[in-house]
Amino acid sequence: MPVTQDIVATYRGPGRVMHRLLSMGQREDRAIAIVMAGCAVIFVAQLPRLAREAHLTGEELNPMLGASLLAWVFIAPLMLYALAALSHLVARLLGGRGSWFDARLALFWAVLASSPLMLLNGLVAGFIGPGPALSFVGLLWLAIFGWFWARCLWVAERPQTSVGAGA
Repeated sequence: MPVTQDIVATYRGPGRVMHRLLSMGQREDRAIAIVMAGCAVIFVAQLPRLAREAHLTGEELNPMLGASLLAWVFIAPLMLYALAALSHLVARLLGGRGSWFDARLALFWAVLASSPLMLLNGLVAGFIGPGPALSFVGLLWLAIFGWFWARCLWVAERPQTSVGAGA
């Protein structure tokens, strides 16, 4: 299934999508592609906000873009790897039986699947600016991301009895 259809399907049932992704086997190249795509979308989502800030403050846009690119495309994936490892250790303490890869895939997929809301957040930040609308969209993204990550990690850390079962 194309990644865009998987993203839409995740909003209906993140568990089913995670089961299917896990059933495709452990391929680190797929995990890296997922996290890089999610971080690239988040970088693109920052562009309207950065353009607004540059216009309002009189700063040059290019250094701001470079810093955001460095942060989201190069540093954030490394931090997400560390966060996935930490989440796997916590899951292990609570009885989880998944692998390191499963925990990485759960977090990386949650980032990519929730990234359309980051695009909305970037548009609101760029065109409306700070205020209740931006806070609402940010909280909405956080809630959706948290739900996706929790549900995907739950599926990833449980023993795989029947692939495709459950939302």
